[in-house]
Amino acid sequence: MTLAWPAMLWLLAAVPLAAALYLHLLARRRRSARRYARLATVAETSSTARRHVPAVLLLLGLASLLFAIARPSAVIMLPSRVETIMLAIDASGSMRATDVKPDRITAAQTAAKTFIEDQPGHVRIGVVAVAGAAAVVQAPTDSRDELVQAIDRFQLQRGTALGSGLVMSLATLLPTGTIDVEKLLNPKGAQPAERRRGNAPTPKAGKPPGAEAKPAAPGSNRAAAIVLLSDGVSNVGPDPLEMAQVAADHGVRVFTVGIGTADGATLTSNGWSMRVRLDEDTLRKIASTTGAEYFRAGTAPDLKKIYKALSAQLAFDKNQSTEVTSLFVALGAAFAMLGALLSLLWFNRIF
Repeated sequence: MTLAWPAMLWLLAAVPLAAALYLHLLARRRRSARRYARLATVAETSSTARRHVPAVLLLLGLASLLFAIARPSAVIMLPSRVETIMLAIDASGSMRATDVKPDRITAAQTAAKTFIEDQPGHVRIGVVAVAGAAAVVQAPTDSRDELVQAIDRFQLQRGTALGSGLVMSLATLLPTGTIDVEKLLNPKGAQPAERRRGNAPTPKAGKPPGAEAKPAAPGSNRAAAIVLLSDGVSNVGPDPLEMAQVAADHGVRVFTVGIGTADGATLTSNGWSMRVRLDEDTLRKIASTTGAEYFRAGTAPDLKKIYKALSAQLAFDKNQSTEVTSLFVALGAAFAMLGALLSLLWFNRIF
């Protein structure tokens, strides 16, 4: 909680002063009561504890009202407005690695199914498989059975095009024509290999071709989100960080989940051996660029816990700081009115 006018807290000094005044008046009332036997009898029959309840309520009300003058603000959690989530899952050969048991892809599939089951019924979910190219294997749907079947159909392929995975997820989430998929996947009409050989011009710095929209604030699109699960190594397709910027410009958050360990695992294929490690740096940057969060999963249980936490995060929005002065004013007024009412009912007087 923050205060717009913290200097006004000195007014709270009035609370102990009011308490001292109450005790002084109470003592004077007792002295007066001793002079008259009838009043003394009435005073003795009153419950000592109950006698102080109205005064305590009044002091609480006064404290709340004085605190409200400092204009407190708090971050309030409200139910999320997320309507559609795209699950982009790495289906490249590196997901065969066994540093996450039984292997990365099996752990990812199991955790993704748990994530799907945890989502509210109104949330539509789509699935994108990311390998050397990216493909929407399941359009957004509220059918959990169709989603599970789509995940079970994953087949590992060569290459990892994380940027393409983000483009296909965005194209599915955003209204048709919002982004130019062809230009983003293939700027200047050149294939990635051609650009690396120098046979095509390098795109100028700035926005990627096909992303010429007026930028929105990162994370401002609260109705849609992307969850990207990968080991973070992208070796083909558009730059994933540039595509993350496209997502940010459309207000779409990309939550990233890194699966694997720092040491990685050694894969053997056709007589060749290669060690595949988790590239956290890329995944962190994608998440931070889009106003989302990065999670690391070094084990299968970690992955399930992460998806549980992510489900909770998507279910509730952490709103920007909101002034809650009116709340403390209402609370203070309620305390004061209750104290006055009890005093009137019990003692036929208002304090």
